[in-house]
Amino acid sequence: MEKNLQNEEALKKFKKIVEDVRICMFITNTRDDDQEHTRPMANVAVDDDGSLWFYTDIRSIKVEEVAADRDVHLTFAHPGKTTYMDVWGKGTVSTDRGLIKEKWSPVVKAYFPGGVDDPNLALLKVKPTDVYYWESETGKMMQFLKMATAAVTGKTEVAKGAEGKLDI
Repeated sequence: MEKNLQNEEALKKFKKIVEDVRICMFITNTRDDDQEHTRPMANVAVDDDGSLWFYTDIRSIKVEEVAADRDVHLTFAHPGKTTYMDVWGKGTVSTDRGLIKEKWSPVVKAYFPGGVDDPNLALLKVKPTDVYYWESETGKMMQFLKMATAAVTGKTEVAKGAEGKLDI
């Protein structure tokens, strides 16, 4: 069932999916070989306007790629549920120490032992421009049982769920 959401309802759904999943595939474009680079990244914060924040090393290739082409694509998939989300947006890099301290989490110290004062620590901000989600009302086991029942009986059982565009 298509269920497009807008404004506060869309933002609430968006935040819930991001906070449930946390890890996304962060995809950037390259200018040199006309390819995309994909890597897993952990989201550290979601602002009230839907902006997503990620810590990164200022020397990383993704920082160069975002500087050259701000278009980024993020894919979220919940490993235990059937919840997925595609996010297209504009990326920017920040070395603002105030923001870095504001968004800081002790977990990040595993990657940046120097903490918030690490000179190579930066933030990647992604401001979503287009968002699409898919969400099933039943878990994977129930979907498997419905598929197995359909294979035996020949009757198709459609899994209930929702999908749609999130206008945040």
